[in-house]
Amino acid sequence: MSRLTDLIAKTKAKDSALGAELDREFKILSSRLPFGLNFERHSPEAVELPLRPIRKGDKVRVLPERGSTKKGGQRLWHVKTLHKTKKAAVIELLGAAGVTQTVTLDELVVVAEFRDTIYPGLVSTGKVLRGGDKPCHTESNRVSRRLVG
Repeated sequence: MSRLTDLIAKTKAKDSALGAELDREFKILSSRLPFGLNFERHSPEAVELPLRPIRKGDKVRVLPERGSTKKGGQRLWHVKTLHKTKKAAVIELLGAAGVTQTVTLDELVVVAEFRDTIYPGLVSTGKVLRGGDKPCHTESNRVSRRLVG
């Protein structure tokens, strides 16, 4: 919108009446509530996966202290290394190279953002074919999968 407001400002400088009229109409149009599918105002979507084990390379969030009613940190971190014996991980803040900390695994939750692959390890465990020549996604044919890893 800044390009449009710049053009209105230029118009006001040359013809104040026309610029004021354009500005008034622009404010009326921009104050209307959007309808239908409007995705441009959404923040990046992310979902926490609390049952997923933490692995090197995962995106994580630091949970609030156990028993606390505080909201956990919303910043995303990247797991650099895991120390299985200490049950801890070295994490680095996404977008800020060099900002690291060591946190116990109990304090972390895996996060998947909108375009991240959540279950890259699905493997077919077999098919039940009862439909003859029908494709396997029809009602009489079933494909089962299990999560690996």
